[in-house]
Formats: sequence, structure tokens, C-alpha cells
Amino acid sequence: MDAKTSDQNRLKAFFHRFAFLTASAMGSAWAFFLGIFIVVVWAASGKYFHYSDTWQLVINTGTTIVTFLMVFLIQHTQNRDMKITQMKLDELIRAVAEARTDLIQMESLPDEELNELEGELKKERERAIREKKRAASRTQPGRAAKRS
Repeated sequence: MDAKTSDQNRLKAFFHRFAFLTASAMGSAWAFFLGIFIVVVWAASGKYFHYSDTWQLVINTGTTIVTFLMVFLIQHTQNRDMKITQMKLDELIRAVAEARTDLIQMESLPDEELNELEGELKKERERAIREKKRAASRTQPGRAAKRS
């Protein structure tokens, strides 16, 4: 592995760790209460700064910057979580003998094929519901006879 690739891997590892820790921290109750505290302090300081344009600009700029950066961190975290979930689902599909293995990595299929699969799965669900109702209706008369 050359030095450039090693540096890129270190940067990716750092970003992943930073994104994970930041997303975890920002999703905590403490972060929410810190946000409330900042807004309360800012609002309370308005009288001191005569509710000036600069005073308003401080909160607007701060929230805009934080929101802008959080979009990238959240997207990174969601992409990673989705990838992990897909791999777990693919493994479950592969491991279950009756499962349709053609569904593995279906997230990479074109929309047209996904729509076709969705239609097939809806039909399969409807068939399963009909079978379940038929089975329930066959067992109910036997229960009624046993009760009387």
C-alpha cells in the first residue's frame, strides 16, 4: 500500500469516527438541552445588544453553519447504517433455504425491476393472506363443534 492510499484510509477512518461520535452526541438529550440553553442565552442577551441586526445575525449564522455541516455527517451515518442493514438482510436471505436469493443486493437494481419485484411480492402477500383466511375458516367449524 502506498503512502497516498494509507493517508486516504486514515482520513476516511478519522472522518468515520468523527461522524459517528458527532452524530451520537448530537442525538443525545444533552445536545438538545445545550441547544435550548444557547437559544435562551441568545434571546436573553437581545436586550443588552438592543436586538440589533448583528445580534440576529449571530444566531442565524451559527445555526446555518451547524445545519450545513450536520447534513454531511448525518448523510454519512445513514449511508453506512443502510449499507450494514443491507448486508445483514442479504446474509439472512442467503442463509434461509426457502428465501429467494435473487433478492440479494436488490438495492442496486434499476427502478423498473424493483417495481416488477414489488408487484410480485404484493401478489405473494395477497396469496398468503387468502391461504391464511382459508386455513382459519377450515379450523373454526371444528372449534365450534368441540365447544358445544
